[in-house]
Amino acid sequence: MKKILALAALACACAAHPFALAQEEEPRLDAAPIDPRDLTSLQAGARTFVNYCLNCHSASLMRYSKLEDIGLTEQEIKDNLLFTGEKIGDVMNVAMTRKDAKEWFGAAPPDLSVIGRSRSVDWLYTYLRSFYRDPSRPTGWNNVVYPNVAMPHVLWQLQGQQVLEREAAKGEAEPAPARLKLATPGRLTPVEYDVVVRDLVNYLAWMSEPEARVRRRVGVVVVFFLGILVVLSYALYKEFWKDVH
Repeated sequence: MKKILALAALACACAAHPFALAQEEEPRLDAAPIDPRDLTSLQAGARTFVNYCLNCHSASLMRYSKLEDIGLTEQEIKDNLLFTGEKIGDVMNVAMTRKDAKEWFGAAPPDLSVIGRSRSVDWLYTYLRSFYRDPSRPTGWNNVVYPNVAMPHVLWQLQGQQVLEREAAKGEAEPAPARLKLATPGRLTPVEYDVVVRDLVNYLAWMSEPEARVRRRVGVVVVFFLGILVVLSYALYKEFWKDVH
């Protein structure tokens, strides 16, 4: 009886507050069109990561020398990705301390070494395209995918400035849908910006597991070997027991 009364109370609460469930729904994520075999995309993503992300976010599990695996030479890495005297064997750290970062931003920016695994690529792709202007936030920015995020929109000069618009509600019991609108264009067109984000997410996914392709190839070989071993083991089993019965 108590369970029935509790369910009834919950139903009444939802009926009295029609926006309660709608506000907690997860935003729809766009599919990230990444391709870990596209070395040109990975190289472009690495350049964007170093130029825009590595100022605040570290990648302490990744060494610059590992970028040779995506087709960059040692000289290209030195000329285009090392700017403050790092050596090619160094890890991708930042000079800013966590204490300073927490004081300046309210929270220390997370290390992005494995962000491609802790967050899905679809989440990252949608998140980087969902910033909008919000004067109520300390940084002046907010995000549809990550509401009240502390991170400012570091790519806004490329994308431009979006605003969140709410359409007229169809009825009193329905929440007004919201959509992002590009109010001030950036240096890139929306399609060009999506390509930049695609390349960046492609690189973040690769950086989270650089040996993923090798692991998959080895996994196929191992499964094939185990399959043969099972067949041979069964044949040996039949040979041992054929005279028992």
